[in-house]
Amino acid sequence: MTTATKTMDVFMKGKAKQAVIEEVVVSRRYADDEGNPIPFQLKAVDTKRIEDLQDECTVPQFKKGKKVGEEVDWKRFACRLAVETTIYPNFRDQELLGSYGIVDPCDLVKEILNVGGEYAELIQAVQRVNGFDTDFEELVDEAKN
Repeated sequence: MTTATKTMDVFMKGKAKQAVIEEVVVSRRYADDEGNPIPFQLKAVDTKRIEDLQDECTVPQFKKGKKVGEEVDWKRFACRLAVETTIYPNFRDQELLGSYGIVDPCDLVKEILNVGGEYAELIQAVQRVNGFDTDFEELVDEAKN
């Protein structure tokens, strides 16, 4: 390591590279006029928002009517993270939600990607874009089963 890289300059605000938008084909059923699959556009979510989503997906655990703790609903978390990460299509778009007669964006994701491994493909791409390691992938796989 050179002396220059040991300074704090590289960590100063504004020095980090901005997250890029990645295009990923998660379904071949949605195509343009030439028959080319329409890629979904994904962008990493910041750490604070991920923590907020985790908190929002934490549910109380009860035993014999008494609260004994809390646990993250990993299935819900994975879907909520997919909604946050996906820029296109916009799963919060009111017209799109209305066309399916759905209010919850998570329900819309599962309705649009309702064949085979499409939903799993999106979840895997979302994990990768957000920099999660194998441990999280295993949790989401477990949640999907």
